[in-house]
Amino acid sequence: MNLLTANDRPGQYPPSYYAATATPLAPFERAEGDMRADVCVIGGGYTGLSAALHLAQRGYDVVLLEAHRVGFGASGRNGGQVGSGQRLEQDALEKMVGLDDARKLWTMGEDAKALVRRLIADHAMPVTFRPGIAHACRHDSEVAHARAYAEKLSRDYGYDQVQPLDQVELAAMIGTGIYKGGDIDRGAGHIHPLNFALGLARAAADAGVRIHERSTVTARTGTTVATDRATIRADHVILACNAYLGDLERQVAAKVMPINNFIIATEPLPGLMQPVAVADTKFVVNYWRMSDDGRLLFGGGESYGYRFPDIAKTVRKPLLEVYPQLKDARIDYAWGGTLGITMNRMPCFTRPDANVFSASGYSGHGVAMATMAGRVIAEAVAGNAERFDLMARLPQHRFPGGAALRWPLLVLAMTWYSMRDRLGL
Repeated sequence: MNLLTANDRPGQYPPSYYAATATPLAPFERAEGDMRADVCVIGGGYTGLSAALHLAQRGYDVVLLEAHRVGFGASGRNGGQVGSGQRLEQDALEKMVGLDDARKLWTMGEDAKALVRRLIADHAMPVTFRPGIAHACRHDSEVAHARAYAEKLSRDYGYDQVQPLDQVELAAMIGTGIYKGGDIDRGAGHIHPLNFALGLARAAADAGVRIHERSTVTARTGTTVATDRATIRADHVILACNAYLGDLERQVAAKVMPINNFIIATEPLPGLMQPVAVADTKFVVNYWRMSDDGRLLFGGGESYGYRFPDIAKTVRKPLLEVYPQLKDARIDYAWGGTLGITMNRMPCFTRPDANVFSASGYSGHGVAMATMAGRVIAEAVAGNAERFDLMARLPQHRFPGGAALRWPLLVLAMTWYSMRDRLGL
């Protein structure tokens, strides 16, 4: 199954709310003929666009190849949440890599948030950063953990932006009383993800990056890259394909599993909740926020298989569990996307070959970290690999079962955890 075409039309954005409300960007021409570059970037999402932009600003000649359109994949379809720190909490990172590296990872995560905001401002992108991500807990034990973690971040990391919320406070904020409590992170926020990706592409092109869309990479030998119409010979190659890597680099793909996720956009619903983003504590997480024009953008549901299901039906079920009062609300948009996850839910940074860099597997925490990954790779290409090596030191394991069995094994695991969600465990 080719994920590049399994659920989408070639060279077209999905019928999402984001695509309908994006500031248009004219298509870039396909790659043609023999080309030479300092760096060839494969993939036009946050990682690839950020790497290309930062390299061009350093004076490198960069060619970027995108199979569909820039921002086509997870970068243009996600929940838009710009979260704090890393995908794992600091307690887990301290156990995984030790206190010193855990502190460096926290700093990098905070730098990533700041980078997103700075890029928006520096390049006058049509993107508004809305502050606030609430975490909604289903159990009293999770509420207690959220309070303890907020205290830890303040005490050990000097981060005082997380405010614990009891059940009444959280309900007043998000418009539903089904959760036991949680917290609100005022230092995090949410954005229009496709407009941010398109803004990165405009900035990269203005900086001199040669962007080519509808240019699917068919082979790579060292730092020579081929499409069906072009050959690019470069000094460095950056693999920024995330879940769409496929057979292009199997040793990375074995550690980054593609999974699908789904979002709907309702009719405008003024007054439903405050303008914050939310994520709950289910294993198959629900996440949502209000759009700038007052729609509820709600992500959730589960499906097993590479092909998308009936998305509106799939997502309506968890939506009504959270907001039963919306049983008659109209759904105006429904779309799916493919993201990359790793075994430990931390990004996979690696050098699969000489002068070849790869970053992927952001596991739902990619708006800020994928953007930062591009900058970190640009630093490494330029000779300063300190932050790249920090990420590359994270332990990463192959998914069990190899190419033939890893998907069925993941289905079994997801079925088990989704059953626990339904049972309220």
